[in-house]
Amino acid sequence: NQLLGYGLVVGLNGTGDSSKAEFTIQSLTSMLEKLGVTVDAGSVQVGNVAAVIVTAQLPPFARVGSRIDILVSSLGDSKSLLGGTLLLTPLRAPDQHVYAVGQGAVSIGGGFALGSGSGDVAGKNHPTAGLIPGGAIVEREVPFSIEGRDQFTLALQRPDFTTAVHITDAINAAFGESVARSVDAGTVELRIPEDYRAQPMLWMSKVERVDVEPDTKSRVVVVERTGTVVLGKEVSISTVAISHGNLNLSINSQVGVSQPAPLSSGETTVVTEDSLQVVEERGGLVVIPESVSLGDVVRGLNAIGASGRDLIAILQALQAAGALHAMIEII
Repeated sequence: NQLLGYGLVVGLNGTGDSSKAEFTIQSLTSMLEKLGVTVDAGSVQVGNVAAVIVTAQLPPFARVGSRIDILVSSLGDSKSLLGGTLLLTPLRAPDQHVYAVGQGAVSIGGGFALGSGSGDVAGKNHPTAGLIPGGAIVEREVPFSIEGRDQFTLALQRPDFTTAVHITDAINAAFGESVARSVDAGTVELRIPEDYRAQPMLWMSKVERVDVEPDTKSRVVVVERTGTVVLGKEVSISTVAISHGNLNLSINSQVGVSQPAPLSSGETTVVTEDSLQVVEERGGLVVIPESVSLGDVVRGLNAIGASGRDLIAILQALQAAGALHAMIEII
């Protein structure tokens, strides 16, 4: 169940939306009026405020009062949500009902520094989107009851024919009768035995304790917002040659004094001089031998000297070349 909301993040250090984001000014003015504060929209400054879209997933069996994680993403031209606090935001489903309300401090992960003045700007990770763990409280439930049911359907989070068959065989073996049936790669139907019809919760608890050996697939998980890459232990690569170059950008600001010539009508002024330097380090062709273990893969990629974000592009190129024996999942 997907939830969506629109809200405001306040408390930013001059990295919020600019005056061009009229919807931010309108939203802030409207919120203040609801709080009993009358303001002139033309005099409102939103440098410390950012308009955001808030998304969340309402999990199964979520009850009123339980908490869920929310993702906050900048909607305007804000430079960073670092240090901001999301104000009370209703989260709606497609039926337009409010199922949760979110509020709290935004965490963008990792380190980040951004100056609001005219000096240097240094950044890390993706600063215009962040998480609020447990930041929303469920206010409305999705009605569901297991009482009186004689059949359940298991939906595999990662559909796989082999895993579905393993689940069916393991459950049938545990109960000594045919109570499970594989429908397809992602669905297993369960029939509650007569002895457990009055206690479906007890039977489902026994089903959950059945040991199943899943058919594990090699997978690489990438979080582009933070540059995080997680490789499963089954990931392997074929022998491949990689050429990788780094582009380094250096920006320096120096404050100086402009002194006019003697007897002239000019005035002494303070000026800021910016210098820009771009250096590309030529990367040689690195040969990574065929690897069969996670340690071999990591050592081979470290030999290239790639950062986390560079590693994402390299892994995608390896997959396109057919040298990466794993699926890439971007979240």
